[in-house]
Amino acid sequence: MSYAARMELLYTAHVPAGDGPFPAIIALHGWGASAHDLIGLAPIFDGGRSVVLCPQGPLAFQAGPGQVGYGWFPFTGGDGVDPAEFEKGVASLQRFLDEALPTLPVDPRKTAILGFSQGGVMAYALALRDPVRYAGLVALSSWLPSDKAASVAPNPELANLKTLVIHGTRDPMISIDHGRESRDELIKLGVPTTYREYEMGHEINPEALRQLVGWLDETVVHPVLVA
Repeated sequence: MSYAARMELLYTAHVPAGDGPFPAIIALHGWGASAHDLIGLAPIFDGGRSVVLCPQGPLAFQAGPGQVGYGWFPFTGGDGVDPAEFEKGVASLQRFLDEALPTLPVDPRKTAILGFSQGGVMAYALALRDPVRYAGLVALSSWLPSDKAASVAPNPELANLKTLVIHGTRDPMISIDHGRESRDELIKLGVPTTYREYEMGHEINPEALRQLVGWLDETVVHPVLVA
């Protein structure tokens, strides 16, 4: 794990050898995980030839005996999200990215943001508020709160924010209904959305991972340019 004095979040990062610039994937972990949770996917994304940046949520809590988990914002019960705490987490993550990305050999035209579970909520927030900044958005086993969708300002750039939503039909943590509702909210906003369901729980199974890797390759890493 790395820490830079000016940065308020811990993180892990995979940086390919060479000068770059490289495609970049910002991967945000879910509730109770850490900056190490998704970094293991780095060798799979374009054969390890993309920068993968995994920041760690600022909220630490006791996840079990001798175990510390991290999150982006506290849960208030049910589907509730405390607005002030949520905005605090979003602001912290945005500051981190503003400081970290310029120090890495990333191609800003090929930068995607990806989140699992609670990390997906954060990915939704950052990308929908500033769609021109991202070549792609991925939400895995996550949800887009309806009030957050309603607060998204009209922006023609949303039509260029290619988005992948993947959810498990047997997810015991976040119901499949939330995945479908998120898809519908994105479509209302005019976001080009690819939606996939798989027979899985709160996880990324091999089939979903193949879909994810293929989508990132075609959409962000090696997009087909139309003349």
